[in-house]
Amino acid sequence: MTATATPPPAAGPRNRIGIGRETYKGLPTTLCAGCGHNSITNHLIKALYESAIPPHRLAKTSGIGCSSKAIAYFVESAHGLNAVHGRMPSITTGAKLADRELVMVGISGDGDTASIGLGQYCHLIRRNVDCTYIVEDNGVYGLTKGQFSATADIGSVQKKGQVNEFETIDICGLAVELGASFVARSFSGDGKQLVPLLRAAFAHRGTAVLDVISPCVTFNDHEGSTKSYEYVKAHDTVLQELDFIPADREIVVDYPEGTTTTVRLHDGSEMVLRKLGPEHDPSDRLAALRVVLEGRSRGELVTGLLYVDPEMADLTERERLPQVPLRDLGEAELRLSPDAFAQLLAEWA
Repeated sequence: MTATATPPPAAGPRNRIGIGRETYKGLPTTLCAGCGHNSITNHLIKALYESAIPPHRLAKTSGIGCSSKAIAYFVESAHGLNAVHGRMPSITTGAKLADRELVMVGISGDGDTASIGLGQYCHLIRRNVDCTYIVEDNGVYGLTKGQFSATADIGSVQKKGQVNEFETIDICGLAVELGASFVARSFSGDGKQLVPLLRAAFAHRGTAVLDVISPCVTFNDHEGSTKSYEYVKAHDTVLQELDFIPADREIVVDYPEGTTTTVRLHDGSEMVLRKLGPEHDPSDRLAALRVVLEGRSRGELVTGLLYVDPEMADLTERERLPQVPLRDLGEAELRLSPDAFAQLLAEWA
């Protein structure tokens, strides 16, 4: 991966590290006009700018698909690697192990994650690799003319009239089951909810999975689709109103109605959740699974922070890696001396 030096401060409004929002933009999109993926990109740009992520510390990875093209559309000066189909998790893992100071953002799709990349997705979660894992989920293979993907709901209707008869793979339900330390679902058209979720994911240490329903305007935005704009708007059940509070500045949050829950992340940042529906504790893993399954049984799209465990050790801690990134260590630090190697062999004799 390569990245250019952080550009000089831009004119106009700047974030707390002196960088303007223009710096967080990328190349012009080549996706269909109105694609939900473009909305996610805009929300990402806003979240990265507000979180003041230094572009030279950001590493963007992706696989193959409409969604995976997104890394070209934001923070052009950051590191970036477009991997082969379904292999984004292993590339992300290797980069994070080599340089634990990188802010890893992986962009994937429902095909890239829930089909060819399913095994890698599962093991990245088990290892709790410190990264933000975004699934731009439209329920179809957009690059190959709209076949159902593994996240399509039973009974949903394809544009040409075919009905899906296969059980869906629920990105969030699977993540909770496998032990992901941060699991959330949102909608590409709801920036008010998605932006604070993204900022919390950046601040979280561990695997932060965000399944973002993103309607495909070309192949999956018709009547009978369960991932169309109209269906999502009609069936979206919001768990909480969210506010993200960075560790470096004080924000007073006052909610006149309902109960609130504060989730403190490892870096001191906080998420303030105002409960809107049935009582939901995002620290309760069983409750998170119940919310996902009950929502699916009612044909509802449950969005918000489903589960979080800010205390779980990430992969770099579990592997007891040094604080100095591996890429900065020389041969003397990484290789046993002849005497140490001889002693090791003697212990096995």
